[in-house]
Amino acid sequence: MAQPGARSDPLSVPAAPAAPGASGVTGAPDVPGVLAPAPWVEERGAKVRITAVRTFLTAPHGCPHLIVRVETNEPGLYGLGCASDPQRTLAVRSVLDDYLAPLLVGRDPDDIEDLHRLMLNSAYWRGGSITGNALGGVDVALWDLKAKRLGAPLYSLFGGRVRTRADAYTHVDGAGAAELAEKVTAARERGYRHVRVQAAVPGSDTYGTKGDGAADARALRRRAVPWDSAAYVRTVPGILTEVRERVGEGTELLHDVHERLDPRQARDFLRRVEGAGLYFVEDLLAPEDAAHFAGLRAGSSVPLAVGELFSDVGQFLPLLDGPVPVIDFARVRIPTLGGLTPVRKLAALCELRGVRLAPHGPADVSPVAQAATLALDISSHAFGIQEAAVFGPAVAEVFPGTVTARDGGLVPHGTPGHGVDFDETAARRHPVPEPLEHDRWALLRNTDGSVQRP
Repeated sequence: MAQPGARSDPLSVPAAPAAPGASGVTGAPDVPGVLAPAPWVEERGAKVRITAVRTFLTAPHGCPHLIVRVETNEPGLYGLGCASDPQRTLAVRSVLDDYLAPLLVGRDPDDIEDLHRLMLNSAYWRGGSITGNALGGVDVALWDLKAKRLGAPLYSLFGGRVRTRADAYTHVDGAGAAELAEKVTAARERGYRHVRVQAAVPGSDTYGTKGDGAADARALRRRAVPWDSAAYVRTVPGILTEVRERVGEGTELLHDVHERLDPRQARDFLRRVEGAGLYFVEDLLAPEDAAHFAGLRAGSSVPLAVGELFSDVGQFLPLLDGPVPVIDFARVRIPTLGGLTPVRKLAALCELRGVRLAPHGPADVSPVAQAATLALDISSHAFGIQEAAVFGPAVAEVFPGTVTARDGGLVPHGTPGHGVDFDETAARRHPVPEPLEHDRWALLRNTDGSVQRP
């Protein structure tokens, strides 16, 4: 079934025609509306050219994945990227199909920095998550393609390995400290030394939990249960502190607030959670309230992780500036931030400022993006911890080479490129859900009926 607003084939769209004579031309592509390549391309006699950029939709894990394939005139040479934005999938696809792909056909895929800036400037109004994800999909595909041309794993292009594996964290949730402590212990037995703990609040639609029995799954799906921030601040810090007492000091505990508190509540939450010995608290505030992080840092020693919701690396700069940065971990999402090209620059700055990377990596980031992120983890001294998605057999079938966590860590394959491929035939068996159906966070309300940030 065709997706709303998509072309007749919901899985694959040839986003731009191959440039005439692309197998051997050295001049500008003869495609209406396509700008000329950089002037030095003809001078150096570049022969490998981009012939098409194709986009694919699939949902083997339930959430929509938007995959980008940059193809060339060299048989079998292509790169894969991830432009997945579960909330605006079709809008990102339109940017790729209708605007970026025609701009790229006929160009030399080796000039990643040049192409990234060209695509960024082509919108005139720069920034935003839709543009960021579209850029990120192409950018990662170009890096994958370059590494394949060189016959090297992607991390080799970033200076090689500084570690052999990337430590990862998994998620647990439950209704009370006893249940959560058991789940943390089970995760530790599977090799995880870092575990994110999300505690349910009775009668409240609490992020990262499946409910506490007070509401059935259908009510939660409809967001018929409100979010109670006051109850959350009263309840969750005590549960996290008790979980720490039960599991001891041998396991790092993390918690995600998911931008659901205002600055006043955030200060109170940090005060109450001091005794839990957390590795970090994630997204304590929304990006709109980021100016308050300096005050939070001055009043608390609890480590802060920020950035999952950022769509431009520039949003991190005020948090890294000053005598001492006001955050401890940068939560980077490579697709949304525009790909590896800008995020590698941010990683270098984080290293210089003593801030660690904690890349975003749940199931709404495809195995392609996870593999690209892993290449950065392996090659950067700034790396701290990687969020590890748990993918099922259907995902591995659609994405051959999917990296899975073992003994609490991720290890890259060492094959050319980022090491993950894409099976179109398998992907067709997993159509994406209709818009607004994957998650319904936009329907979340506070106890007074007002709209709540997700």
